[in-house]
Amino acid sequence: MGTPGEGLGRCSHALIRGVPESLGSGEGSGAGLPALDLAKAQREHGVLGGKLRQRLGLQLLELPPEESLPLGPLLGDTAVIQGDTALITRPWSPARRPEVDGVRKALQDLGLRIVEMGDESATLDGTDVLFTGREFFVGLSKWTNHRGAEIVADTFRDFAVSTVPVSGSSHLRSLCGMGGPRTVVAGSSDAAQKAVRAMAVLTDHPYASLTLPDDTAADCLFLRPGLPGASPFLLHRGGGDLPNSQEALQKLTDVTLVPVSCSELEKVGAGLSSLCLVLSTRPHS
Repeated sequence: MGTPGEGLGRCSHALIRGVPESLGSGEGSGAGLPALDLAKAQREHGVLGGKLRQRLGLQLLELPPEESLPLGPLLGDTAVIQGDTALITRPWSPARRPEVDGVRKALQDLGLRIVEMGDESATLDGTDVLFTGREFFVGLSKWTNHRGAEIVADTFRDFAVSTVPVSGSSHLRSLCGMGGPRTVVAGSSDAAQKAVRAMAVLTDHPYASLTLPDDTAADCLFLRPGLPGASPFLLHRGGGDLPNSQEALQKLTDVTLVPVSCSELEKVGAGLSSLCLVLSTRPHS
């Protein structure tokens, strides 16, 4: 038996999608979204892409923005990737389902095995799925239902898949994440702590835990870059975001902390796990 986190393989590629002008022009507001400071949102997104490419050494693939898809930058909801398999999701919101098309094509071009969700009764947002390296936890939320979780289990049969109730309008990844190969980080809210307690009951693999003052600070990405000799990284909210959680994150001494801000994009529900898809193995050529 291996150790928790061993399945979090070395990363080679990251996929992001540009921020459309519709998020700042009022068209996003017409879709029920708040108007953003477009320049700030695009700047934050550009910094994220730069850190993925330059700091983490990943090959960055950027899909162009699509004005008809104001939430297109939240492409982490469109796929669940492990190894060479990509499960294309079926987002809860019908308006968001066209977002999967460009992501599917990009992942096909990278040589991943594509699995579709053919059941129209299933809903699944990718940010309701947490992979620890040894198992999957799927949040049963407003966005993801039991049938969606069953399809995750059917797709990734080499791993245990457990479901975790998520209350309110949160996704599981907006409450907790992996802060290292053996460490779960979670926010301090009742919803976040309830989710972590449920995970502890369901798992056969003990994880250390770290509680952060802010739930959204737990939406972080533990990454093992493919650079020879590189230490693991933790991409986390920083750059002035969530200052109350920064001191707690310093306790994670076995990772290199890489801060990035997404305070403007957060206004439309974005977190770090939703703003990029990372491939944790080298795709087939």
